[in-house]
Amino acid sequence: MGRYRICVATGAWLFSGSFNRVQLWLVGERGEAELELQLRPVRGQVEEIERDLPQDLGPLQFVKLRKHRSLVDDAWFCDRITVQGPGALEEAAFPCYRWVQGEDLLTLPEGTARLAGDNASDVFQKHREKELKERQQIYRWATWKEGLPLTIAAGSEDELPPNTRFHEKKRLDFEWTLKAGTLEMALKRVYTLLSSWNHLEDFDQIFWGQKSSLAEKVHQRWQDDELFGYQFLNGANPMLLRRSTSLPSRLVLPSGMEELRAQLEKELQTGSLFEADCILLDGIPANVIREEQQYLAAPLVMLKMEPSGKLLPMVIQIQPPNPSSPTPSLFLPSDPPLAWLLAKSWVRNSDFQLHQLQYHLLNTHLVAEVIAVATMRCLPGLHPVFKLLIHTHRYTMEINTRGRGQLISDGGVFDKAMSTGGGGHVQLMRRAMAKLTYRSLCPPDDLADRGLLGIPSALYAQDALRLWEIIARYVEGIVHLFYPGDDVVRGDPELQAWCREITEVGLCQAQDRGFPVSLQSLNQLCHFLTMCVFTCSAQHGAINQGQLDWYAWVPNAPCTMRMPPPTTKEDVTMATVMGSLPDVQQACLQMTITWHLGRRQPDMVSRYMERIVPLLYQRDDIMRGDPELQACCWEITEVSLSPSSLKLSSVISLPCASSHALPSMQQSTRARYHWDVTKKSEPKTVLRQFQADLDKLEKDILARNEHLDLAYEYLKPSLIESSVAI
Repeated sequence: MGRYRICVATGAWLFSGSFNRVQLWLVGERGEAELELQLRPVRGQVEEIERDLPQDLGPLQFVKLRKHRSLVDDAWFCDRITVQGPGALEEAAFPCYRWVQGEDLLTLPEGTARLAGDNASDVFQKHREKELKERQQIYRWATWKEGLPLTIAAGSEDELPPNTRFHEKKRLDFEWTLKAGTLEMALKRVYTLLSSWNHLEDFDQIFWGQKSSLAEKVHQRWQDDELFGYQFLNGANPMLLRRSTSLPSRLVLPSGMEELRAQLEKELQTGSLFEADCILLDGIPANVIREEQQYLAAPLVMLKMEPSGKLLPMVIQIQPPNPSSPTPSLFLPSDPPLAWLLAKSWVRNSDFQLHQLQYHLLNTHLVAEVIAVATMRCLPGLHPVFKLLIHTHRYTMEINTRGRGQLISDGGVFDKAMSTGGGGHVQLMRRAMAKLTYRSLCPPDDLADRGLLGIPSALYAQDALRLWEIIARYVEGIVHLFYPGDDVVRGDPELQAWCREITEVGLCQAQDRGFPVSLQSLNQLCHFLTMCVFTCSAQHGAINQGQLDWYAWVPNAPCTMRMPPPTTKEDVTMATVMGSLPDVQQACLQMTITWHLGRRQPDMVSRYMERIVPLLYQRDDIMRGDPELQACCWEITEVSLSPSSLKLSSVISLPCASSHALPSMQQSTRARYHWDVTKKSEPKTVLRQFQADLDKLEKDILARNEHLDLAYEYLKPSLIESSVAI
């Protein structure tokens, strides 16, 4: 006879509870027993039950559960189940964190992270093999467009697996704010019906509603050369700029420009010459919007870095040389003001296209989706790497599926307002895919390749490097708890399959561009995992958040150009500028979409890396009311570290941080790693150091920004979402 105490926790999301009856079984090393109870889970509640069983089941291995439908199948979101058996000092924890639907039997293993075992008769090994087989049927690859990364097989968000969907609060906010933005766009259109659209000041007629304080500064100073150059370092797209090692071959300097050549060569010799080349756009077909031809260019801008750190443009070539124009016009700051302004507008339009399609959509959204799908297909829930990465995938599959259906689809937003729409956007992404390298996703390598290390005014570069190093230390600390040596890395079949799935399948044979097809050492594993975490969280934050600030004032980053690029300077008038920039409808759509996708998300309260390290909650009541954070704390203290009834009731009580803190291992065989009670402090030490590192970075950024005219906050840890969720 043995008494068992069972606690069943239901999620706090809307509709998490269920009217359906839930049946439970306990499975231990010495037997299995059905619990005679009638559970009807209630949202946000923990139901505690005690039962006497005729036998001691021994160390618990699994909890099985089945939800019985009555008239309707009422889905249930189960957070976790804990069980304390007779004589046990600790509860056995069985994390779930998923929707339970239908009447199929669901088996939850005891939650200790462990690597795959060599013994096929091991019950956990059989479970993980069965789990992966089922997942591979649910998470299937699909080709959205040839030459681009594979995606989750889902034609719409309704076809996605339930556990990848937006929770109800997120869904309602996403859809209602989009409707509110559409209404605002309609009101702006009505407001401008009887107004002129002939001067730059006319854009003020639609510059109201939701906007940031930085957007106001952009509105006031967007014509300044200093702000133009600043954006290549710290704006919405800090990924295009590179230090020049020679004068670009495409920069044809005609006779009469010897002084400019001398200036460029002088800056080149001192290492202060930089370039932003949009050559990837050359030859991409431009869109046709409402039967009106749009236009694209592939400009090159040369810039100089002054001793003060200011980056100033020296010359702009709007189009590269071609047989019909072997010496394209060059535009200089000394040219007539409107001609110089129009040349800069062409650069900003081209940067907009590359930012949205190459550096934002491809390099973060689609790469993150590949990592997410491969993780679900290749790593079982008990694998430590799965636990490390799972929360970097939150909402990624749904936001990408919605994007393919609403933004870059036929008749979507790109077709309606962007100069690369109508098919050019797909061609551009294919070109970008061919240039996507492993090094380009790793800031230490990418910034070195672009010559941007050690520049005091390059704030993105500084913050990205520090954040990469912090994540790398965290990853290394956790990985070394499970992998004592390179041989264990090489001998992990699930890990190797996961790496191969990302490179060969999801990224379409990307080994030729430096992506690994196998992981041969601890260093290689840690570097690859750091890239995964950084790409899915920090890099997306740096690339996504700037839209709200830099794209709200449309002339600063026009989504399309409606006239061909100028070939002469003297003929550029205000009519030419306004005829080139987006019309009212296109401008309103740009403002609506960039606000909708760039705004702070309501379910991301100030936190470091979301559920990886939740810090800097501004009020205690917010912390106590966050079900995800409470689940995070529970999993650290109850599953991975030690028994505790700790609840986060104040900011200072946060003990550590991770969605699934990873337990330490016994330094024994490579087969399976269980917890070592004598080493339980090790993962907690790693997590505390991660917390301290992020806290220091946050404080350093805040202190630095106090002395800056334009604060750079996109990589401030408290503003970084843990996943590509918007």
